[in-house]
Amino acid sequence: MKVLITGASGFVGTNLATYLLREGFEIYKLSLRSSWKLSTDLDAIIHLAGKAHDTTNISDDNDYYKINTELTVKLFDDFLKSSIRDFFYFSSVKAAADTVEGILSEEHFSNPQTIYGKSKLDAENYLISKILPENKRLFIIRPCMIHGPGNKGNLNLLYKIVEKSLPWPLAAFENKRSFLSISNLNFLIMKILENRNVPSGIYNFSDDESLSTNELVSVIANTIGQKPKLWNITPWLIFLVAKIGNIIKLPLNSERLKKLTESYVVSNAKIKAVIGIEKLPITAEDGLRATIDSFNKSK
Repeated sequence: MKVLITGASGFVGTNLATYLLREGFEIYKLSLRSSWKLSTDLDAIIHLAGKAHDTTNISDDNDYYKINTELTVKLFDDFLKSSIRDFFYFSSVKAAADTVEGILSEEHFSNPQTIYGKSKLDAENYLISKILPENKRLFIIRPCMIHGPGNKGNLNLLYKIVEKSLPWPLAAFENKRSFLSISNLNFLIMKILENRNVPSGIYNFSDDESLSTNELVSVIANTIGQKPKLWNITPWLIFLVAKIGNIIKLPLNSERLKKLTESYVVSNAKIKAVIGIEKLPITAEDGLRATIDSFNKSK
């Protein structure tokens, strides 16, 4: 099977391409930074290229629409004119909601508040508005926070705190969050590619279990052979520090505090049901341990 990947040089693209090659797929890569022409003998397009959410809020809003919306529209129009069978658009759970009460399913009314989420949802709405020929499929993938060996982000921030034997000062905040191991992401994409009975649609991707940030800190500490240090500091004081961080660029600002302490639980029941499995190959904790272990080895 011949699969074209955009954004193949990024973390997800690199890992997915390597995984699919190992499973016997033929992988081709496409840069959207210049003009392109789709090959006629491809089986699927996996569109990963996009502008990620900038938590520092310094990006130009137009860049989100140019990259996440307009480029997706152009690529999808070319797909519709081609003989290619499947189109995967990697959107985000943030296209559905910035905050979640309860568990986020695909039926949740989409109402993103950030430019990032809106640009992703605008692309989704365009794709859905088009009539698909009978032989084609469209998959809108909404992953939650993706992680894996070598990946940087909020997990790396937590790792540095624990690795330096610093206490975690946000233990007073109780939450639950969903994560997505790159191993589980790769597995799900492969299963969809292989199974012609999976219908077009929107699919959330997440690990089976959700963890609190306090549990995550404990996983990190245990993985690197330390005892977790959890401090219960009065929340109002933490909020004050975050507001100051918005002004003088401290490691903790309001956006980062929200990401680290809010609950965001994502259901993966729909995708598991359509591919006929009860559990994903990697548990949330095992996947996180593999990610943290990679940080430790790269010191």
